Amino acid sequence: MNGYDPVLLSRILTGLTLTVHIIYATIGVGIPLMIAIAQWVGIRKNDMHYILLARRWTRGFVITVAVGVVTGTAIGLQLSLLWPNFMQLAGQVISLPLFMETFAFFFEAIFLGIYLYTWDRFENQKKHLLLLIPVAIGSSASAMFITMVNAFMNTPQGFEFKNGELVNIDPIAAMFNPAMPTKVAHVLATSYMTSAFVLASIAAWHLWKGNRHIYHRKALHLMMKTAFIFSVASALIGDLSGKFLAEYQPEKLAAAEWHFETSSHAPLILFGALQEDGEVKYALEIPYALSILAHNHPAAVVTGLNEVPEDERPPLYIHYLFDVMVTIGVFLMVVAAAYWLGSIFRWKWTAKKWFFGLLVAGGPLAMAAIEAGWYLAEVGRQPWILRGYMKTAEGATSSAHVDTMLVLFCLLYMVLVIASATVLIRMFRRNPVERELAERANNGEVAP
Repeated sequence: MNGYDPVLLSRILTGLTLTVHIIYATIGVGIPLMIAIAQWVGIRKNDMHYILLARRWTRGFVITVAVGVVTGTAIGLQLSLLWPNFMQLAGQVISLPLFMETFAFFFEAIFLGIYLYTWDRFENQKKHLLLLIPVAIGSSASAMFITMVNAFMNTPQGFEFKNGELVNIDPIAAMFNPAMPTKVAHVLATSYMTSAFVLASIAAWHLWKGNRHIYHRKALHLMMKTAFIFSVASALIGDLSGKFLAEYQPEKLAAAEWHFETSSHAPLILFGALQEDGEVKYALEIPYALSILAHNHPAAVVTGLNEVPEDERPPLYIHYLFDVMVTIGVFLMVVAAAYWLGSIFRWKWTAKKWFFGLLVAGGPLAMAAIEAGWYLAEVGRQPWILRGYMKTAEGATSSAHVDTMLVLFCLLYMVLVIASATVLIRMFRRNPVERELAERANNGEVAP
């Protein structure tokens, strides 16, 4: 077929699936912890506003979990259909974490169902909160196990490579590979951070529109404090990730930073434009920062991209993905810190409409940073699908029907995204918090 490239189409479809799935997966990992925090604060303060926060967030969470199941299943299906050679080579190594991820999901789902249907069965909210702990553990464990698979693709170990096959496999060693600690920690911290910003942006939206109900103010205050804590944690773990890359994937760090020549006192390059002759113009250079990021010393030597064979270098546009991720992350951390300090020192401008507008933007921006980070991780591993052992082109299918799959999955994702957004919007519009608070006030549960 003239012009038909199954490898390119497979990469596009996989990238599309991950793009959609990451939205629901991030929410699926982070929201249970936010629900638990809100319910715990409500119990500790004997404040039913926080209990209602947990209850309403749980309703929305169920919708996102349902869609996440579909997109997650699509990823598993596409691993076999689009990347059969990779699965034939490495499937027996990654089968254990894939199974554990499925087990963790069912563990989460079982307790989520019990938690949902026992809201009014417990007079003691502490007992009901105990049911949420397995949900939060299961969602985070699910993310941990699937991230182990991704980490293995970056730093494969736990086997011997003989005659083109992986033999003498140690699945535990494969799971606990060098990339695992920083990758798992970064995925969890950024999921918690993003979920907090998403929930804060929803509360800020109501405040921005002029609805200054105490319910929304409490939601915003709780989530912005939580978002600040996890944004700081994400930044610290990101620093450790830079040191991991310098040791295990120097080509990814060099490409992300447009660092071509091995040198000491290496600057960190942000933004800019790369010229055809290799010169970088219009960039913001932070002296010694790359050496410090890579090795904790301003005079440390950082490996340049020119040390890597040309056919093993990642695409240079990942520099812009790094810029997007870091810029948004720093901006959100500053905004969250400003809100927290403003609430302590009673700065009036943090209650202005323009500042609420910034907070509204926090949720979408945090999700954009998550997407940029995952693109950086996946594209930065190229040209490898299993680093050092199999290139992406070698792992892909040669099927003549990938283009048809791409169209069908595009339609599926459009339906899922539109349907889930419509259901969530209608569900909360038809049952506004003011009405629910009034109903509960009539039942003697909470003052409106």
